[in-house]
Amino acid sequence: MTDVDGIAYDDFCLGDTPSMFGHARAELAAAVADQAGQGVGYMLPMPLSNVVGDLLCERFGMDQWQVATTASDANRAVIRWARAITGRERILVFDGCYHGMVEDCFVALYDGVPSNKTGLIGQVHDQTQTTTVIAFNDLAALEAALATGNIAAVLAEPVMTNCGMIRPDDGFLQALRDLCTAHGTLLVMDETHTLSSDPRGYCVAHGLKPDMFVVGKAIAGGIPAAVWGVTAEVAARMDEAQARIGPGQSGIGTTLSGNALVMRAIHTVLTQIATQPAYDHMLAGAEYLVAGLDRVIAGLPWCTVHVGARVELVFAPEPPRNAEEMRRYLDHDLLDAFHLFLINRGVLIAPFHNMMLISPQTQTQAIDRLVDAVAAFAHHYREFS
Repeated sequence: MTDVDGIAYDDFCLGDTPSMFGHARAELAAAVADQAGQGVGYMLPMPLSNVVGDLLCERFGMDQWQVATTASDANRAVIRWARAITGRERILVFDGCYHGMVEDCFVALYDGVPSNKTGLIGQVHDQTQTTTVIAFNDLAALEAALATGNIAAVLAEPVMTNCGMIRPDDGFLQALRDLCTAHGTLLVMDETHTLSSDPRGYCVAHGLKPDMFVVGKAIAGGIPAAVWGVTAEVAARMDEAQARIGPGQSGIGTTLSGNALVMRAIHTVLTQIATQPAYDHMLAGAEYLVAGLDRVIAGLPWCTVHVGARVELVFAPEPPRNAEEMRRYLDHDLLDAFHLFLINRGVLIAPFHNMMLISPQTQTQAIDRLVDAVAAFAHHYREFS
């Protein structure tokens, strides 16, 4: 990327995932321009809609699909449907989560106490009255929460990516799946970020079978769009709930959802961009980056964590297991200094924490420049600490 002053940057932020498959993709530009010449939105389905639906079923394993304008919208939809299906009000999320601009998820554990997140603007209702929040990887807390029998859905990422990166303990996700099944709770997986794992997403690649599935950001190459899918069993229960509720405005879906431009973009990403060769390049680049980072931070109380093409440099000696552990090591001054240091050397990584994405366009030389910049920062850190 080049800024207004003509300074070039190696971009490892990639818009915080929407541009995960690279900027200015010729395939996407051509498809979008062609569709714009035919019409952007008809408020009617198009033949390509069925093709895209089949591609989504084949890739991600869900049986029926809807299109939303953002992953925020998709997550709102699945939460509402989960409540309608189960007749339960409460959902469960994990401390440190972010599922878009969804008020239900703006809860956290502060000193172990469930609370509304600080900073939330214009909030009227206490979200803790209808949202349970527990620590990720805390199986005992999960069992206790689901045993109440009042949780409609668990909304989660398979790997937490919005408070640093927190990987699941061995067996945790399968235990989550089994407990949801046992207690009649729907399991919703938000793979907006973990799409970096595999062309099929993390769940399919690891044999995890959610009831509902959400992915946004990169699914249309950065054009505002998201998709959410459900199993055949959940789809049947949605039909039953709809019949019970009756006609009227559901509060789900928008005029722009699933427009012709978006369908063309999703089709292009699924067929031409998010391919296995693209992921082979991305995953190999991520492994190369991790090896380089591990080499230059050796001896410092820092570590790397990665899932697929998504890499984090964590200013902690070991990968944290939950958000509280991550917060314990959070050093805003160190983060600010690190990001400014990299920017001054022509390297962009994601703000908030040290996330670095490898795209199909990322070259080895760019990764080397990133590693060299981190090595220089590590040298100064050793010198002055």
